[in-house]
Amino acid sequence: MRSRLYPWAIVCALLLGGTAANASAAGATPSRALARIDAAARAEGNRIGVAHRVGVALLRTRWPAQILKVRVDGAAGEVVLGLLLSGEKFHRPLSRRTFAQEVVATAERSFAAAPVSEVDVWAVIPIRVARGAIVSGDLAVPTSRTVFSVSVARGETPAHLLHRLLAGQSVYWNEEWAGVNLKQRP
Repeated sequence: MRSRLYPWAIVCALLLGGTAANASAAGATPSRALARIDAAARAEGNRIGVAHRVGVALLRTRWPAQILKVRVDGAAGEVVLGLLLSGEKFHRPLSRRTFAQEVVATAERSFAAAPVSEVDVWAVIPIRVARGAIVSGDLAVPTSRTVFSVSVARGETPAHLLHRLLAGQSVYWNEEWAGVNLKQRP
């Protein structure tokens, strides 16, 4: 898929004046063509076609927390989707409630776009590393830190998921990060 999409993506990006990320930064909603380009760049896993399809569905919206990766893996009849969000530099201020609402909406749209049994959503922030540090391979030092994580099973209602997130049930919130990055009322 990537080899057929890549030349088309370059032509579209040039004709349309940039990428979906640039359109989002300017406040515009990305077109389907630009969403396809960004989805191809963010798709990972052993079910890359499914990851791309979900990415297109998600990247048509300008989310406050940037979607960094859409990963879909399957084995033994189970297909699980992972959404990696940026835990910093939000497109607009977020509170704990509005961040949770975004998680609910992205999970709901992911389930609608693909037959996955679970959606795992996590947010990360970068960790500064020393100059010359090994950042890939077996001896790599960590370059990011997870600040939020939740698993959502297909069939969980959006209302139940939102309640669970806000009540802190089976979810990880890094309280220091939340206190600094999630405002009381955006």
